[in-house]
Formats: sequence, C-alpha cells, structure tokens
Amino acid sequence: MIVPDFWAEARLQQPLGKRQATVRRWGWSDTSEADAQAMADARAAQAMADLQAGHTVARRERKQAYNGAQGLPIREEVLARHGSTVITRNAYGAHCLNTPDVVFADVDFATQAPARLTWLLFALLALAVVVTTRAYVGGWVWPMAVVLGGLVSAPAAQALYRLWMGYQGGHEALARKKLKAFVAEHPDWNLRLYRTPAGLRLLVTHTVAEPADGLVQAFFAQVQADPMYVRMCNNQHCFRARVSGKPWRMGIDSPMRPRPGVWPVRAEAMPQRTAWTQAYDRKAQAYAACRWLGDVGSGTVHPEVQPVVALHDELSQALQPNMPLA
Repeated sequence: MIVPDFWAEARLQQPLGKRQATVRRWGWSDTSEADAQAMADARAAQAMADLQAGHTVARRERKQAYNGAQGLPIREEVLARHGSTVITRNAYGAHCLNTPDVVFADVDFATQAPARLTWLLFALLALAVVVTTRAYVGGWVWPMAVVLGGLVSAPAAQALYRLWMGYQGGHEALARKKLKAFVAEHPDWNLRLYRTPAGLRLLVTHTVAEPADGLVQAFFAQVQADPMYVRMCNNQHCFRARVSGKPWRMGIDSPMRPRPGVWPVRAEAMPQRTAWTQAYDRKAQAYAACRWLGDVGSGTVHPEVQPVVALHDELSQALQPNMPLA
C-alpha cells in the first residue's frame, strides 16, 4: 500500500515521425513535491522512449480515485497517519481508513432480485404464453410472449426474492449464517461485526494478512463481500473502511468542489474545497459510519490489530448506539 503526500505531473512533447507526440505522467513522494516532480519527469521520459520505440503507450494517466487506480498509488488527500494506517479523504469528501494488513470486508445487502431469477421467470412465462396461445394467435405468439414475459417477470422475481429473504430471516440473518459457517471451518478466526447503512462491515481481529492471501480471498467469497471492494483491495494492496458519513446521507446536497474531487487539487481551487470540507467535517460529527454489533469467533485480537480497531471505532463512532448511520 502506497498513499503519497505529494503529487506532481510531467508533460513531455517530442517528434514522433512527422508529428509531435505528447505524454503525461504522474509522480509521487512522501518527502517533497520536488521528489514527486522528479519521478514524474523520469516516468514521462520512459513513456516517451517506449512510444518512440514503437510500443503501445497510454498518452496520459487520468485522475482516478481509489476505485480505478490500478497500477498507481491511492490518489487521495492524506488527513493523518497512524503508523502504517493512513486516513484519507475520498473523492466525495468522506474520511477513509486504509491499512495494508488489517482485514476489513464490506457486505452490501442486495435490494433487487438476482438477474438470473428474473431471466428464468421471463423464459418460463414466455414459454407458457407460447404453449397456451399458439393455437389462437399464430404468428403473434412470440411478440406477445416477449411483451408479457417482460412485463411480469421483474415484479414476480422481486416478490419471490422478498419471500425468500423473509424465510431466511432477512439479509442480516442470512449474512450471519454464512459468516458463522466460515468461522466453524476456521475456529481460530475472530471478527467484529458492524452495521452500515447498506449492510455489514466485518473486521478480522485474530491475525494480520494481505489481500492476495488465499484464505482472505476465500473469506471474501464466503461472506459475499462487495465485488468492487474486493477489486479495490487487490488493486491497491490494502484494506479500507469509510469512517465518516456519506454527504448525501447527512443532507448535504452539493458535491465537494471542484469536481471531480480526486487529489491533487489546483492551488486556486483549494479555498473552495476547504470551505466545503470544513462544513462537511462539522456535520459529520453528528453521524456514525457504522455501529458495532458484537464479535463472532475465537475472541482473539492480534496485538497489531488492536490499535487499528481502536482507531476505527473512534473515527467511525461505531460505539455510539444512538447516533444515526450515514
């Protein structure tokens, strides 16, 4: 995991055949902007050399947030460092905890029926229309089957999905069942459970690990961790937890300016950004990012995990049961 304090971009233009070619590259550093610029210059020079040698080269590296920054460090404003744990501000303004080896997993509860169930019902309904009407409608059978199947399959799938979830005891009960099944197979594991506005957050406490670890990947699969979150962990070689509320859940209608909110920001735009972030930070004090529900497993807490647990619970206000979730 790399979360630099300093960023710089280099732009290099040189002849390429009968035309001018331009490449842009980012550089980064924990030491100074000058070091970041030196890295950017060197990376731009290498990209130009590759281009002139006939290789396929991206002309620029666009500003992308944590989600899409494969191959580059996390490009977010650093708010604080606590050993190897880094607190950053993400592209929409929330504070995020980033750690290289303390395992977090987000499990979002699906509100829509699985697409495969909808398609299955569509096929069955369309087939039923064909079988029951072909003797009367002739050539209009298939169009009628498609229309009726399309109109009925989605609401029918949603109704069946709600019935199934009710039978299972609800989303949280089903998620806990899957989690307990995993812990039963791995009795040394211990996890802290948190309720989030969209589902559950799981924090592994008995050990430290990296995202590429096979058992971590098996854990993600068993609890059905959010696929986008898993991809981000693998791209950035770290785990992550949002520890302040999402602005729109706190009644903040205007997005952080300037847009997009990806770091770094032009010097002339910083006053506008600072005004927004100060207002956001004040309002966020009245909301929790998640709520602690309890522990599942062996009860073991690794000594390197304990400080991260304490920091996470403090920043997210997870131990404040009466605070609204955002």
